[in-house]
Amino acid sequence: MKYVDYYKVLGVERDATQADIKKAYRRLAHKHHPDVSKTPDDDERFKEIAQAYGTLKDPEKREAYDALGRRPQGEEFVPPRDWQQHFDQGGASFADVDLADILAVFTAARQGGGRHAPRPRHGEDYEVPVSITLEQIYSGAEMDVSISVPEYDERGLPHRVPRTFRVRIPKGASEGQRLRLPGKGGQGMQGGRPGDLYIVMHIQPHRLYQVSGKDLMIDLALAPWEAALGATVQVPTLGGDVELRVPPGTVATRKLRLTGRGLPAPDGSRGDLYAVVRIDIPKTLTARERDLLTQLAAESKYNPRAHFHAGS
Repeated sequence: MKYVDYYKVLGVERDATQADIKKAYRRLAHKHHPDVSKTPDDDERFKEIAQAYGTLKDPEKREAYDALGRRPQGEEFVPPRDWQQHFDQGGASFADVDLADILAVFTAARQGGGRHAPRPRHGEDYEVPVSITLEQIYSGAEMDVSISVPEYDERGLPHRVPRTFRVRIPKGASEGQRLRLPGKGGQGMQGGRPGDLYIVMHIQPHRLYQVSGKDLMIDLALAPWEAALGATVQVPTLGGDVELRVPPGTVATRKLRLTGRGLPAPDGSRGDLYAVVRIDIPKTLTARERDLLTQLAAESKYNPRAHFHAGS
């Protein structure tokens, strides 16, 4: 079995509080989630982060883990004798068993009084971060969530088993919201009921929208003449394109509101979509466009820098 430094995995000190551990886990899990990260090895990194958190968040497991002392990352070692006595292993090797898995069995055995005094034990609850899109939040959706959880053979040894669950993303879901799947967590022992699986939703960054509660903001680029003269432009929303009237004399950074075009709320209301104006200047001009702008420059009396000398 290889030693894994769970504190190093989460980037916390060995005396970190539970709040520090939870904060570090959420930050790293969101960063390295396979649906968010495009780095090839982040799938294994994500699993390692989940295992580290599953151990350090549980006081019993953390105590047992800390009792191992400090070891070099990746060092091969044999579980202590008081760990091994909880397994009817028949001399079997621990090489294919994760440290997190054997910790779970050892602490469960201690809580249950050992093999010779079995009693029903509740399965472990698992928390899995899932990346969701604004489109899924807007309309509601179903998605498959795949996880790998330990199940125990007839000798009590854990083995990773892949599972896939169909999950309903509720309309109006929010960042950090948890969905509970009863009985879909860890396997119960000695007749104990299985644990629960909690799906923790994290909103993916969107290429068009920024999220502020239930409101959305979108960058609206206008040509100088559209801002000066006014215009009617097409604006994409999560429910489809809509027309937006731009008043004459619109300035940069002005927010134009599209009521009810934001994200839905659980009570049925909706947030708004704010189009934030940005004046976009053409990078190249035709000869005709250059002539027209030259004429405008010659005719116009407007001085945008007049306030520099106001009151002087």
